[in-house]
Amino acid sequence: MATSSQQTQSFNIMVVGQAGRLEYEAMLFTASLRANSPRFKGQLYIAEPQPGPLWQNDPRMSAPVKTYLETQGARIVPFQTRHFGQSYPQGNKIEGLQILPEGEPFMFFDTDTLMTGELSDLSIDFARPAASMKREATWPVEELYWPGYTAIWKSLYDRFGLDFESTLDLTQPDEYWERYLYFNAGWFYGADPAEFGARFTEYALSVRDDPPSELVIQPLDPWLDQIVLPLVIHGLGGGRPAPALDGLDGDISYHYRLLPLFYATATDAQVRALEEVTAPNKIKKLLKLHEPFKRMVYQGRGDKVRALFDRENLPRHEKAIRNQIKSAGFWMR
Repeated sequence: MATSSQQTQSFNIMVVGQAGRLEYEAMLFTASLRANSPRFKGQLYIAEPQPGPLWQNDPRMSAPVKTYLETQGARIVPFQTRHFGQSYPQGNKIEGLQILPEGEPFMFFDTDTLMTGELSDLSIDFARPAASMKREATWPVEELYWPGYTAIWKSLYDRFGLDFESTLDLTQPDEYWERYLYFNAGWFYGADPAEFGARFTEYALSVRDDPPSELVIQPLDPWLDQIVLPLVIHGLGGGRPAPALDGLDGDISYHYRLLPLFYATATDAQVRALEEVTAPNKIKKLLKLHEPFKRMVYQGRGDKVRALFDRENLPRHEKAIRNQIKSAGFWMR
């Protein structure tokens, strides 16, 4: 349990802002943070990748979107992409941590997150980093000749001199995916973004450039960030999030991923929260420039997606939800 000083501790938030879908998602994230977490007094940072040899096109956000974000109190900070870029844009969350003030506690959120409650109500122990448990059995992938979950995960912990056994959830059976420490990288936090980011970068490059032999038939794209995130968190003294953080991926934040998935899976309260923060003209006129926001939010396609599903009886796997939306002709990204 965090102490009262930890509960009131100020911290920074970082999301990635980039040309295209992410810049509009950054607007929604920022607007929902301001509307639904008014007691949050930390700084919201938008990490913006800059043009360079690892990008085919200019990744910077448009000027009107930047102006909106800044009027909402966000601080846009550029960073240079040295390791990932166009070939692995998920690497922005790894390299972007360099923009945050060293030694100040932080939370990272994927840009496709809607804030629906008061962050200041959470009890967060930043000295014990953690990440989202809203994940499926996406990695490692079971293959005919694979060595198994234990061999694969242990090879990674051994690579970096980390203790493997202490990460296991012994309430789960051997060779079942939930026995092993695995996160969704949609949110994570720590005490020092410089230390966290340096370790994240080191581990990701090591696995990408020289994977252990046990990973030889395993896909690393797009899972690289989620492969190494448990190693980073465990190495910094963290682990699975405490029950006090259940509001993340719950009543306080919702990682919706894409708008069709949001309308398929969100609660009525979450839909109302999105509609309220996207209603003002100053945000509407910009969000309507992005076709998925225009059609899903403002032209009613989201309601049509919503009508396809019973929120009390959703398909177990996201892939099935995607396929049902696609079959109805309503998919957008």
